[in-house]
Amino acid sequence: MYSYNFTQWLLIFYLYSFVGWVWESCYVSLKKARWVNRGFLNGPFLPIYGFGALTILLSTLAVRENLPLIFLFGMAAASVLEYFTGVGMEKIFHVRYWDYSNQKFNLNGHICLTSSLAWGFFSVLLVRVIHPPVETAVLSIPATTAEVVTVVLSILVAGDVTQSFHEALDLKETLIRLSESNEHIRRLQKRLEVASAFAELDYEEQQKKFREKLAGKGEFLRNLEEYRQMQQQRLRELAQKLAQSVEAGKQKTEELSSLQEMLVKELQELGSRTNRKYRHAARQLRRNPGMISEKYGDALKDIREIMRRKNTKKD
Repeated sequence: MYSYNFTQWLLIFYLYSFVGWVWESCYVSLKKARWVNRGFLNGPFLPIYGFGALTILLSTLAVRENLPLIFLFGMAAASVLEYFTGVGMEKIFHVRYWDYSNQKFNLNGHICLTSSLAWGFFSVLLVRVIHPPVETAVLSIPATTAEVVTVVLSILVAGDVTQSFHEALDLKETLIRLSESNEHIRRLQKRLEVASAFAELDYEEQQKKFREKLAGKGEFLRNLEEYRQMQQQRLRELAQKLAQSVEAGKQKTEELSSLQEMLVKELQELGSRTNRKYRHAARQLRRNPGMISEKYGDALKDIREIMRRKNTKKD
């Protein structure tokens, strides 16, 4: 049984959060061939690893001497934690900070067999290899020193959590705004396409009726003047209908053009260095390059494109 006080549990949490940040940042940086400060927070902490370590240590208390059970209990507990953390963050922020949808045997993209097995192996490594010296080190720290360190770390982490939470909310708000603008434009484009199609069909239908009427009345036409007058009348009607359709289409086109200009301006303003929401959104995306959003995927692509262009200009 682990006999730690609250301060010591906090130290263990912060330690494993830091170790998890080092591991994730190095792993993602190697994959991206550039340094990535990985995680939800700005600072060098990944709380999912801290909570994961505590969850594994507590869930394997009764089976510390049995390796297979350490593997199974740790894998199950950490996988449950990872799943509900992923679900909760997606519910709040409408984005996924990690996604296993392309992995086999995944559950809603939040966990997968490979990840769970990794948690199992980590559980054995943690309980049997890593934690014993960590436990010795933590227990050897004087109580006063431990309390001062945990208070300082708690203040720093609390401030980081608050700032990062606001950044994530700003990213969510930005995605919603861009998505609504894009959706408005798509709806208007669709209406314009439908209106143009109906105008064309109406024009063709009027021509068809005109030809049928001519064919039906051909035998009754007695002179060229009667034919000419009837033709001019029908052509005037057709021209009037066509003009009305063109005018309606022109108005929709102008409205569409105006909306597109507004969206471009909005994207330009979003990319401005003085735009707080863009800076916050960019920070979250830089720290989480694998972030996806099923609902706001197009808007997420827009922000990434802005970031890419800004980085290209810097280079």
